[in-house]
Amino acid sequence: MSNQALHLLTFALYFILAILFWRAQAAGNAEQQNRGVLGFAVIVPLALHGWLLYDTLFVWGALNLGLVYALSLILWLTVLVYWLARYFYPLSSLQTLVLPLAAISTALPAIFPEAHILSQPASGLFDTHVLGAMLAYSLFTIAALHAGLISLVEKRLHHAKLPKVLRNLPPLMTMEILLFRIIGIGFLLLTITVASGMLFSEKIFGHPLRFTHMTLFGMVSWVVFAVLLLGHQFYGWRGHTAVRWTMSGFVFLVLAYLGTQFVLEVFLHR
Repeated sequence: MSNQALHLLTFALYFILAILFWRAQAAGNAEQQNRGVLGFAVIVPLALHGWLLYDTLFVWGALNLGLVYALSLILWLTVLVYWLARYFYPLSSLQTLVLPLAAISTALPAIFPEAHILSQPASGLFDTHVLGAMLAYSLFTIAALHAGLISLVEKRLHHAKLPKVLRNLPPLMTMEILLFRIIGIGFLLLTITVASGMLFSEKIFGHPLRFTHMTLFGMVSWVVFAVLLLGHQFYGWRGHTAVRWTMSGFVFLVLAYLGTQFVLEVFLHR
């Protein structure tokens, strides 16, 4: 089967599962479905998506990490985390929201197949550094989604009822606990990524550390998440304060890589 056919098949499976999750959400039994056959079925497009990523991330021994491939990797990791955590947390509503995005992410590389080979020579240290950063991005993507949902639910509590897709979300306290656990793990990975980039820049990238937009935004996002975790630990920050800091850190993190890549690839054609 060709890559184009696999992209189409993976897109279709994600999309069908998204519809089934949405219907289960409307019927009020999405959580049971997510822990049963429907949730287990997510492994099929997830595995296909993983194979497509493996097949396209490495080209001629070099790492291919253009904008659409980075987005696809981040959303694959997001679905994987939700799939693994479904037995520990009621995440069916979040799965319902992320599956359509994962479907779109599998279609983008087929629509925009141009490779963006990173200029650095491929090496185990370099690949580990970059893929570790992508894992951190994925976790902060989940954190941003959680923060947005917490904010939306808090506002909707003043209304008569929530939309159907939001009715079976975990309690706000559970959402906040999960939010800070995800941020904590993501911050650890981001710290390792930033530290390795600073300490071993010449070994990883082949040149001394350079102060670029990516470096600046990456450091700012690290500081924002560090302040948020300290504020939560020592001052009990939560609710709107936690949401604002999470969203701010996520925006800087997106600008650090995805924003830079968007300008380079779309406007400067590099």
